[in-house]
Amino acid sequence: MRPIDPTTEQPLEDYPEHSPDQVNQLLNHAGDAFRRWRQVPLDERCRLMHAAGRALRERSAELSRLMMREMGKPIVAAEAEVEKCAACCDHFADHAAEYLAPRDITSDATHSFVRFDPLGAVLAIMPWNFPFWQVFRFAAPALAAGNVGVLKHAPNVPGCALAIEDVFRAAGFPTGVFSTLLVDTPAVPDIIRDPAIAAVTLTGSDRAGSAVASQAGAALKKCVLELGGSDPFIVLPDSDIEATAKAAAAARTINSGQSCIAAKRFIVVGDSGQFEKRFAEALQALKVGDPADRATDMGPLARLDLLENLERQVHASIAAGARLVTGGHRLPRKGYFYAPTLLADVKPGNPAFDEEVFGPVAALVRAKDVDDAVRLANASQYGLGASIWTRNAAAGEALAARVESGSVFINGPVKSDPRLPFGGIKRSGYGRELAAFGIHEFVNVKTVWVNDAAKTGTLGE
Repeated sequence: MRPIDPTTEQPLEDYPEHSPDQVNQLLNHAGDAFRRWRQVPLDERCRLMHAAGRALRERSAELSRLMMREMGKPIVAAEAEVEKCAACCDHFADHAAEYLAPRDITSDATHSFVRFDPLGAVLAIMPWNFPFWQVFRFAAPALAAGNVGVLKHAPNVPGCALAIEDVFRAAGFPTGVFSTLLVDTPAVPDIIRDPAIAAVTLTGSDRAGSAVASQAGAALKKCVLELGGSDPFIVLPDSDIEATAKAAAAARTINSGQSCIAAKRFIVVGDSGQFEKRFAEALQALKVGDPADRATDMGPLARLDLLENLERQVHASIAAGARLVTGGHRLPRKGYFYAPTLLADVKPGNPAFDEEVFGPVAALVRAKDVDDAVRLANASQYGLGASIWTRNAAAGEALAARVESGSVFINGPVKSDPRLPFGGIKRSGYGRELAAFGIHEFVNVKTVWVNDAAKTGTLGE
């Protein structure tokens, strides 16, 4: 595995893939580690999770530079990602005991309750766009609950994958509690089938999710899928147009537009002319360039094939009737840079509306009224996040009930937060990460029914 620096287009360090024998050995070690780790008291697991947070903060500069080199993340955003991972470790270290506490339930028993026991080794198949955060948002709750983690990361961020394993090792986690497999996609089905793997979590495309869900289903193993998105950004007539347009530019171009929950379809109720003008100005004002420059707003796309696919989508969208307002081209410099782009007059049936556009390209859609905005927002195969922008927060909250997505943010960009459940519906996947909902995805929700003495009665379900 030899990643390419997307800023310079130069090859980076070459990482040898694990052989099948090495994979089997690592999986066996994970199974052995689970049997020991599940017996470690919860307070000790949480102490080590706090230590992982400290290790991240101590190595922030090194880890941030690694992200910048392997996938082009601007250094300021990379530093923020490391801090978010550390905060996630702290959150689950502080709240795992609360989330995992047994729950008493009244029944015909003298005492009945539910307890939450770990499942085993969780295989995490993770993407490159947030190479640390997407791993830690699975690992922090899963490991705190007593599971162990096995990471199969994207092939263009192998250094990040090994650095995450090293963070857990430096924090004092026992060998095998978190391990990285350097393998490519064809090796995944056999890994899922391996008896050491108890469950699977994947963040990626809906195509990858469908394949992994089929493989996990055939092996009767639990899986959680966080897949693509085409998030609507609904602008109501009473919104502050200038402030909302600036927020729209930031929401679309976060991580160079390479985010499942980046706003993608900008649905404006009524006259969209003023919003279009302000939105284009905000996109044009962004500084695109060297991710090592702390003033840079947007870096390169992570790979050449991603840049080429984005170009295809823009050209196809214009051919299908979209109007190019600004951008729409590669930048004339070394690296995989694409200009922040605004397409207007986008309608259902246009690639910019129907597909997940993974790059700094915004689709402006006009709605006749609020009901039409809801119809357009829901006219998607995806349902990950959505945002509503209005001066009337109560009206936005009422509208949120009608939008088909895993989360709705009123007057704020969609984001993930360890305190809140995160996930989608439709082709954006199923299951939840983060918060109590996330930690409960990979536990055995076990009923315990107790009587003080033997009791006879009717048997059956």
